[in-house]
Amino acid sequence: MRTLYHLWLHPFSRKVRIALAEKKLDFEQRIEKVWERRTEFLALNPAGDVPVLVEADGTTLANSQVICEYLEEVYPEINLLGFDPAQRAETRRLVSWFDVKFNREVTDNLVGEKLMKRFLKLGEPHGPSIRAGHANIHYHLDYIGFLTEKRRWLAGENFSLADVAAASHLSAIDYIGDVPWDEHQAAREWYARVKSRPSFQPLLEDRIPGFTPVGHYENVDF
Repeated sequence: MRTLYHLWLHPFSRKVRIALAEKKLDFEQRIEKVWERRTEFLALNPAGDVPVLVEADGTTLANSQVICEYLEEVYPEINLLGFDPAQRAETRRLVSWFDVKFNREVTDNLVGEKLMKRFLKLGEPHGPSIRAGHANIHYHLDYIGFLTEKRRWLAGENFSLADVAAASHLSAIDYIGDVPWDEHQAAREWYARVKSRPSFQPLLEDRIPGFTPVGHYENVDF
């Protein structure tokens, strides 16, 4: 059986989970508490982080984008990158936007400071970082609205890894109730469409021990 090592609310793990589900690939999930630095896990990925995917034949892959690109090459029947070079380039650009820029400016400042820092007992949340995350998220939600004014999905007319990456980050932030959906109707409508996809439903069942999600978290229609 294919096995995915992941962690709750980790956007990069969520990205791979959605991609696997979109491609209708069966997989077993294992929570990996990366802070324990298990010898067996470090043998799979010396970097010590998740996600890590182990195929049934023992092929082991780390890094969410490496895994997703591998899935595109090995299981191409359902396309999540695009059907021509320009569209694939646009998908990759937007994946990088959310996995690098959004993660640095928003996810790390909100989920990292408000939830994971407490969970891992790494000290008190850093107030200026949280304020920066709250300010920065508006720019990104505006950008989602701008993109979906011209396209059905973020990178074009087809659902892609761009939508997967963006929704993976936003779903983690939505868990703690820090996405100002009421101020960004276009982004909210796009996210509702993502939430309604069968591949996304299992993510809404995730719970971090000791942390309850915001009330609308599971509701497809908010």
